[in-house]
This record gives sequence, C-alpha cells and structure tokens, in this order.
Amino acid sequence: MPTSPATSEAADAPMLVNCVAYGDGAPRAIALDDISAALKDAKVFVWVGLHEPDEALLDRMQAQFGLHELAIEDAHRAHQRTKIEFYGESLFIAVHTAQMEHARIEFGETHLFLGRNYLVSVRHGASRSYAPARRSCEAAPELLALGPSYALYSVLDFVVDNYMPIVENFRARLQELEHAVLGGDFDQDTIIKLYELKKELVRLRLAVTPLQDILSQLVRLYPGLVRDEVRPYFRDVGDHAIRINEAADTMREMLTAAMDVNFALVGIAQNDTFKRIAGWGLLLTAPMMIASWYGMNFRDMPELGAAYAYPAAFGGTLALCVVLYVWLKKARWL
Repeated sequence: MPTSPATSEAADAPMLVNCVAYGDGAPRAIALDDISAALKDAKVFVWVGLHEPDEALLDRMQAQFGLHELAIEDAHRAHQRTKIEFYGESLFIAVHTAQMEHARIEFGETHLFLGRNYLVSVRHGASRSYAPARRSCEAAPELLALGPSYALYSVLDFVVDNYMPIVENFRARLQELEHAVLGGDFDQDTIIKLYELKKELVRLRLAVTPLQDILSQLVRLYPGLVRDEVRPYFRDVGDHAIRINEAADTMREMLTAAMDVNFALVGIAQNDTFKRIAGWGLLLTAPMMIASWYGMNFRDMPELGAAYAYPAAFGGTLALCVVLYVWLKKARWL
C-alpha cells in the first residue's frame, strides 16, 4: 500500500498531525507543498492539524495560507488569552482546553486559523487530538460540504464537550469535601483541597467565559467566513458553554460556602474546647482554695483542734466538687 504524502511527512515530523483536502469527492491527504495548489479550487477546503509546531513549520503555514504575522506569532507562543481576532480575510481564535491527566486537571491551548477555504488547528499542552471531530465531520459529508466553518464548529464543540467530564469531576470532589467538612473533618488537607478545587474552578471559568463571546460573534458576524447554515450549530455550542459556566459559578459559590462553614465549625469546636478547659479549671479551683486555706498553718484556726476536722473538710470539698461538676455538666461546659 503506497504511503500518502501527508502520512510520510507526519512520520518525519510528528508536529504535523493531518493535512487533508475536502470537497471534490473523497477526502485526500496532501503534502504541505501542495496546499497552495489545492486552495485554487473554489470547491476544495484544506484542514491542517498541528501539534506544538516549531517556528519553521508555522512559517510554512504562513506562506501556504497567507496568514497574518501577528497571528503566527501568537500561535507560536502558547500563553494566549481566549480571544478571536479578525485579520483581513481570516480569523484567529485562541481557546483553552482541559482534560484529566493522572487524576488531575491539565489545561492546554488550541489556536485556530479560519479562512474561506481552510482551517488550521494548532494544539499546545494538554489537549486531546481532534481526530474524533474530524471523523464526525467525515461521517456527515452533507454537513462537511458547508466548508471550513463547519469544521471549526466541530473543533469548538469537541473542546466544549471535553469540559463536561471536568465539571462532573469537580461535582464529585465537591461532594466529598462537603461530607468531610460536615462530618467534622477539620484537618489541614481538607482546607488545601478546597482551595485547590476553587483555584481550578477559576481557571475553568477563565477558559469558558470568554468562549461564550467568541461563539456569540460566530453566530452574528463574519458573513464571508461563516456560512449562515452553520450559525445555529455555533449557537448550540454557545448554549453548552453557558451551561458549563453557570455550573462553574454555582460550584464556586458552594465552595465558598463550604469554606465558610468549615471555618465556622472550627470556631465552634475551639469554643467548645475552651469551655471544657475553663470548666475543668473552675472545678479544680474549689479544692485548691480550701487546701490553700488549711495550708497557711495558723495556730488559732478552730478546725485544727476538732477531732473530725480533717474528714469534715475532705467531705465538704468533695461535695462542693460534685455540685460544681453537675452544674457545669448541665451547662455543657464539661
């Protein structure tokens, strides 16, 4: 079986994941140097997938697609805020991705270039391959015929759908921490886990909230780049993003409440401890006071000459301690 040009280049350069032309029959893999020739056919669009490309590969993308130098510079640097920018006849979109890695939430970035007949996706960091999104598009050729804007929808929908397991993971962790707090588990690990979960929720919200504005723009703007038939699909993804953002806001408020409840319960537990210490101190004060009186050893103390003075003093002290104990027990100081 002969090796396609794209497969050969991918073997030599794993930064290139896929380079496929769609629109004139079955999808076909093409070489990077053949992109400009393929773009001359108005019925064809090219979808290129890259993973952490180096500067040389991005320069080749710029030459083949005529991408703006500022967008290329942003795509090379993997620390961009979520945004959408319009450069002449193309869009540059930066989104944050999230996925579970070794029971931890890892965040990455995806940069997207959308033109009239091309889509370029650049993945950085923790980001799943968009092969499932590509297969979904290829399984619906009538929708894929809508062009690169539908491919862009598939990628953004895949990104947003990957947020859902993260949200469910957050919910499960929040329930565990709530049970620990309400169960009287006041150890330091609980506070640390609450703080870490809140920090991850803030990062998720920073990723999702700006994405809503991007999807809103894709629904309303850029008529030359986004087909009208695709706009309802972007609106659907926007609804999913809103739901995730609302879930993140709700959990953040619940986390704040859990931390407040934890601090309140810690304060109550400390107050109970101080009350018990004070109660035992008061209980021990009575025998200490009586013992200090008799320890002064004055000659004229009348009890010193009585036959049963010592047993009477001991019994009186014991009776006073019992009365104090019963009283403090009813007052819940012991």
